[in-house]
Amino acid sequence: MNSIRQLLFPEDRPAERLDTFLSECLLDISRSQLKKLIDSGLITVNGVATKASSKLKGGESIQVNLPEPEPTEAIPEDIPLHILYEDQDLIVIDKPAGMVVHPAAGHSHGTLVNALLYHCHDLAGIGGELRPGIVHRIDKDTSGAIVVTKNDQSHQHLAAQFKDHSINRRYLALVHGSPDKSSGIIDQPIGRHPTQRKKMSGKARNGKRAVTHWKTLKQYNVNRLSLIELQLETGRTHQIRVHFAEINCPLVGDPLYGNRSRVTAIQDMELRKLIDQLPGQALHAQKLGFIHPSSGKYLEFSSEMPETLQNLITYLDQKYL
Repeated sequence: MNSIRQLLFPEDRPAERLDTFLSECLLDISRSQLKKLIDSGLITVNGVATKASSKLKGGESIQVNLPEPEPTEAIPEDIPLHILYEDQDLIVIDKPAGMVVHPAAGHSHGTLVNALLYHCHDLAGIGGELRPGIVHRIDKDTSGAIVVTKNDQSHQHLAAQFKDHSINRRYLALVHGSPDKSSGIIDQPIGRHPTQRKKMSGKARNGKRAVTHWKTLKQYNVNRLSLIELQLETGRTHQIRVHFAEINCPLVGDPLYGNRSRVTAIQDMELRKLIDQLPGQALHAQKLGFIHPSSGKYLEFSSEMPETLQNLITYLDQKYL
């Protein structure tokens, strides 16, 4: 249950920014936390949500709604999982679009980790309390294969394979636009966007090297849509989405890096309907291959496209190839 704090800005006090006044009164809450509360509408002035920079002029009533603190450890939850493979060392999951991999701010429940803790009883302590067994991630709205380890030895072995880029990760993406060549490599550093903190960017001051190999599988004769196969050499946050957005080929349906006007420009209403049924970006982790940490054998797993994406591709194949 949320706790509520009431504050009154004095009538005789000189005008002052809302965030400045709050940081003085609420010493137990950091400036960054205050900004998040303001941006989320959890702090109101005279009953109205406002901006951090709003000026208080005297007599305003301020209400601060503090949400319950996030849990410090993941809780097991009985969530169904599509298991592609499992043994005493690791488990490979076909993750659905819409599922977050591990608990984080705003996502304390319903994650893959919550489901795994219910299904497996030997994950605790591997990789941290909120990320047990996690050696790599795929975005919330990206579907497909992901591997999770069950013990320290397997975790270190798989982490080393990711570090030396020997993991075989292949994705399918539907993008707006047609790349100039039939295949290529994007080698462009990625880091936190300099002004939009939810985004990653190739323009970041301290970006890390990011390499994506790609080839065009199909080009559709409608609004320059293309089906691309991608192989990741590195695994930066939002790597594929950023790389293709920055060559003016954003992923179809991408809520963060996409361009909605490209969808609304499509005259085929059935095609637009199928795009709008996507839960997010049209990106699927189709294949995952690695060396098993105990047997030393190469294992490779494939994931079928989710129904919404498959329906979209089938329609494009039938009408626009």
